[in-house]
Amino acid sequence: MKIQSLLKSKESPLIMGIVNLTPDSFSDGGRYNALDQALKRVAKLIEDGADIIDVGGESTRPGAEYVPLELEIERVIPVIEALRKEFDVAISVDTYKAGLMKEAIAVGVDMINDVKALAEEGAIETIAASDVMVCLMHMRGNPINMQDNIAYADVISEVKTFLNQRMQSCLNSGINLERIVLDPGFGFGKTVQHNYQILAQFSQFKELGVPLLAGLSRKSMLGAVTGRPPHNRTAASIAGATIAALNGARIIRVHDVAETADALAVYQATVKEI
Repeated sequence: MKIQSLLKSKESPLIMGIVNLTPDSFSDGGRYNALDQALKRVAKLIEDGADIIDVGGESTRPGAEYVPLELEIERVIPVIEALRKEFDVAISVDTYKAGLMKEAIAVGVDMINDVKALAEEGAIETIAASDVMVCLMHMRGNPINMQDNIAYADVISEVKTFLNQRMQSCLNSGINLERIVLDPGFGFGKTVQHNYQILAQFSQFKELGVPLLAGLSRKSMLGAVTGRPPHNRTAASIAGATIAALNGARIIRVHDVAETADALAVYQATVKEI
């Protein structure tokens, strides 16, 4: 309910700050995979302006290895429990495993952020039995092979069709529209050109009728045009976030919260005058 309230009350897009509890994430792997480090990271993200904290225990970078459920639970659940005690902030969990979804819901998360759009066994039933929100993302294949043999006849149309189908599956399972967020999945089974087509035409996804999430922070699509490594892509990430906001994104998932908050403040001041 907390995220729903924020979406209704805040005119500017919500900022989702990323906390990777993994040793192999592409941008900050290994930096926050101890509880005290994760809590310090969260405190800084909130201070910088994060509305939502997105906690992940398995990397979804291209070529990432599978993490067993038990290990993912071990990484994620103690952090969520600590966040609930320490901070009054909306919490999202980045997972596609129903087992972790159940554990996370039990300790009070507000959203499940699922790169597989509730397609895994038991996932949609788990969300339907709860009152949490869910973000459904588009991805071709899985993180191990998603960048192999990429081809679309029309990437915008095909991604929209996929997201609409997954949304309809949620509705048929009793998950109402107010609980659904959609993410076209920058970098997940797309070429650089596909990613920029999606960014340029992001507003088309508004036709699906639910809030949109944009997650392109520090991704390779930005490195492809700037030539910079992940930790030097802040300016490019802010540019992408601003373009996504201008085209209708209601949640922006980022590593660099303070800089993004400044950019969105300028965005909001500008759109008020349009």
